[in-house]
Amino acid sequence: MIVDGGRLFARQLKKEGVEKIFTLCGGQIMPVIYGCRAEGIEVIDVRHENAGVYAADAYARSSGKPGVMLATVTPGAMQTMQGIFEARAAGSPVLVISASVGVGDFDTGAEQDMGMDTIAILRSNTLWAAKIFETERIPEYVSKAFRQMLGAAPGPVYLETPVNIMKARVEMDGVKFPDKPRFVQAFGDPARIAEAADLLAKAERPALVIGDAAVFTAEGGRAAVTELVAHLRMPVYAATMARGLFGDEDDVLFRVGEGALCEADVIVTLAAAMNFRLNNGNPPLINENARFVQIHPDVRMLGFNRAADVGIVAGAGAAARQLLEAVRERRAARTDDAWAKRAEALHAAYRAEWNAGYAADAGKPMHPARLAAEVGKFLNEEAPDWSVAADGGDAYEWILRAVRARAPGQIVGYGANGTIGVGQGFAMGLWLARGKPVLEYTGDGSIGFHLGEFDTMARFGMRVVCVISNDAQWGMVKLAETMRNADEVKDGYIATTLAERRYEKVAEALGGYGEYVEDLEEVIPAIKRAYASGKPAIVNVKVADGHPCPFTVLYGCGGRPLTKEEIAAYYAKS
Repeated sequence: MIVDGGRLFARQLKKEGVEKIFTLCGGQIMPVIYGCRAEGIEVIDVRHENAGVYAADAYARSSGKPGVMLATVTPGAMQTMQGIFEARAAGSPVLVISASVGVGDFDTGAEQDMGMDTIAILRSNTLWAAKIFETERIPEYVSKAFRQMLGAAPGPVYLETPVNIMKARVEMDGVKFPDKPRFVQAFGDPARIAEAADLLAKAERPALVIGDAAVFTAEGGRAAVTELVAHLRMPVYAATMARGLFGDEDDVLFRVGEGALCEADVIVTLAAAMNFRLNNGNPPLINENARFVQIHPDVRMLGFNRAADVGIVAGAGAAARQLLEAVRERRAARTDDAWAKRAEALHAAYRAEWNAGYAADAGKPMHPARLAAEVGKFLNEEAPDWSVAADGGDAYEWILRAVRARAPGQIVGYGANGTIGVGQGFAMGLWLARGKPVLEYTGDGSIGFHLGEFDTMARFGMRVVCVISNDAQWGMVKLAETMRNADEVKDGYIATTLAERRYEKVAEALGGYGEYVEDLEEVIPAIKRAYASGKPAIVNVKVADGHPCPFTVLYGCGGRPLTKEEIAAYYAKS
């Protein structure tokens, strides 16, 4: 059978297990789109390449399978950059495929050539990038891309081929299609596992931290982590992507670990990066005298910011099974609940400011934390299987602490890169990965990046309800500036305020459903009506504008850290 290079791309993607791809069409990449149709791969066409990468990223994080985004020549490829950057920061395996001008048109001023070395640009932001110059070798390069992005440290990769190579026709029977490789996560060094088990067996106040990188190395480890936590009565703190991965947060131990780290005597980090979210491993969040067992598939992350007493290179699931077996050999199951109760009390103290926001009076306009609490109440009590796509600044922080995860891949939010505007893309990826209704929660600043994707959601029948916490400002920045740069803001705010817009009408115009809400008691009924419409929806909720979340108070937004005295004075005043 005579086929073009696009069909070869699609055939190898199919062999690699790809079921869906995201794209924004262009003439140069239509052969791949037609090839995917012929191979039975679903094609989801989006309104912006960047949103497509976000969707592929969320699909990967939630399903555990790599995501694929197909972009057209130079402008299209360049518009994937921020999405690739977010996937790189989160360690998410995403394959971006693009075309270039034909070989004979290099440096001739051809349409969309632009004289740009897209491979060099994309290579700087991916794990690996390559350009394909032979049609018959397309399957080989696709196979290489999968091996690269699913290595010990997963992440995004980029493939590009000139359009005349893409459209060249060859005999398919003469092309070699590599078999899908089988990836096996490495087990840890038994001697190091034994050292770690010795520390845990003797620990009086052990704690477990599960990092984002566990998502793609968790195979076979869910039961092991759950049993290890139960055996040691050990509190758990899970990063955003890892929430629900190994245990249901209805089990209190799986949601009280964050506040307990300040007194833990042995801390096991399972595929976690000791970055700013963990205060770089430092007090007051982390006990400075704690012993550390660091387990990560990427050796570079062992000792990162905080020295490891025991460092183990291994996949999260494999190491968890080893560690459980070794700990059971060394001690019986813990029956004393003293540390578990202390951990719960520490966590309650750690969350006191957050909980004060969630319990604020239901004024008009409402406190933004009360909105998050109301949405969290709906999800936790009435829609426990819905997916959650978190976006925004303060809105992101408020909602993440208001909801519970019960299953792997249920909650997706941006990683250490702090990218905003991901919400619609993440929501689309979650819908396609889990097939469950999606609650997108975002701020009015972040919603503006990719509003056009409500058209995509409508065309593909995606059941997404977006709740906007609308305070008519770039809240995290404006509120941080209020606290840290009083001399500047006394002359008025600049570049941090927005107008009160009726974003729900955009959803209606694009084939969806919309409601505007000002009263707290109408929030849950509006969400239910939005879902009952059967359309992608926006519930636009007006909230008060003067309530930064504790994360903003503590860390700011690019500003200097506040002193303890300044923080105390702020809360006393507010």
